[in-house]
Amino acid sequence: MEFFVKSGNPEKQRVGCVIVGVFERRSPSTAAQSVDDHTDGLVSSVMRRGDMDGRLGQTLLLQRPNGIFADRVLLVGCGRERQFDDAAFLYANAAAARVLDEIGAIEAITYLTELRVKGRETPWKVKQALVSSRDIFYRFEDCLGKGAKNHQKNKKALQRLTFAVSSRIELPDAEQALLEAVAIADGVDLAKTLGNLPGNICTPSYLAEQAQKLAKTHSKIKTRVLEEADMEKLGMGALLSVSRGSRQPAKLMIMEYMAGAKGSKPIVLVGKGLTFDAGGISLKPAPAMDEMKYDMCGGAAVFGAMQTIASLGLPVNVVGVVPSSENLPDGDANKPGDIVTSMAGITIEILNTDAEGRLILCDALTYVEQNYDAEAVIDMATLTGACVIALGNHATGLFSNNDKLARELLAAGDNSFDRAWQLPLWPEYDQQLKSPFADVANVGGREAGAITAASFLHRFTKKLRWAHLDIAGTAWKSGKDKGATGRPVALLSEYLIGKSRQG
Repeated sequence: MEFFVKSGNPEKQRVGCVIVGVFERRSPSTAAQSVDDHTDGLVSSVMRRGDMDGRLGQTLLLQRPNGIFADRVLLVGCGRERQFDDAAFLYANAAAARVLDEIGAIEAITYLTELRVKGRETPWKVKQALVSSRDIFYRFEDCLGKGAKNHQKNKKALQRLTFAVSSRIELPDAEQALLEAVAIADGVDLAKTLGNLPGNICTPSYLAEQAQKLAKTHSKIKTRVLEEADMEKLGMGALLSVSRGSRQPAKLMIMEYMAGAKGSKPIVLVGKGLTFDAGGISLKPAPAMDEMKYDMCGGAAVFGAMQTIASLGLPVNVVGVVPSSENLPDGDANKPGDIVTSMAGITIEILNTDAEGRLILCDALTYVEQNYDAEAVIDMATLTGACVIALGNHATGLFSNNDKLARELLAAGDNSFDRAWQLPLWPEYDQQLKSPFADVANVGGREAGAITAASFLHRFTKKLRWAHLDIAGTAWKSGKDKGATGRPVALLSEYLIGKSRQG
């Protein structure tokens, strides 16, 4: 699919579909009013009849209207004009994309990007409209049979989507926003696909192959993969203890993108790559266990962010690190009460084998500390069910030992609508991780589970400018819309784009 920006009146567009917004109380947008003026009051008449009342997300498709060049006009409800904010804008664009995905129009132009959104300029609207539309257009078809794939190929699909801007003066900035949006959406799609792949295909070895593939596709990315023997030599006892229960060998992937100023410190992204998590000896309940293929979505987000920055050629230094394993029950698997020694030399009592993500992350974080003088280290992981209870599936949990880094990530989340919410990282929570037999326990009880998990990781990052993103509630959706979301690729990409502009 191709994407463009242009200026021009809606009634003059020779396309399969023109998309315009209408607000509640029979209030058409400027573009909708222009269509109404050239179609002998078509828009106002359907609103008077009650076919369209402007409720947010409501849509009405008008076929072959007289007086304009487009084959169809799609009216999209935008709610109350005074309440039209970021969330409403994205919701309206998603509603329009769902209709476009169904009607078979080959080409369309949307004027939703001309709507006024408080505090937002045209480049933001173009970027978010594209990313939210691509989210709707995404399909996971990698595991379909040949017949199903042929059926999908034969369906008419949108080939060209144009975003309207109010004047030609806005075009250069809008075109730059379009480039960034395509790269972000591609990164999100990559993260979604990796997350959606089943555990029998997306193994640690498969992820390692994808890391090598990323380096072949983008010459500025240099990839190396540490095998279990390498990790053994480094003393990664925590990470390797998790993989003992699996026939799949653990991998540690390091992807370096060094396109920034020579000598400038890199930003390091660390993503949990648990390709399937049955809980180990502390076995999870059977219902919804299939969704534990998504336990590698933190690692998938690192892949997505690395692809985005490489596609854009951002002048930054970034390192992506993905520790990967499976967590399965086996005669050699971790047992509750076992004590392992991490790469940092800190001993860990494993009270719950299902709290394995922190075990593979802590060794990866120590590796980063010992091998990179990083400007910032950001890890992301589907780490705790407690974060889902605290924040649901709307916001990612954010923890940091650096206020400036936390503010930058929160701002990037707000700007990309891939939002995060900061939770405390007070030393009082460390008390819950005390062990009578080792330096630290791997769990701290039911209370404040997301915070104690972050506190555990903080023991290995106190020398770093560090942030932790708990994406357990945001990395995938359950139910009828089940699938990976690609979060927090947009947040990370927005953060890194911002850093590239700081020089």
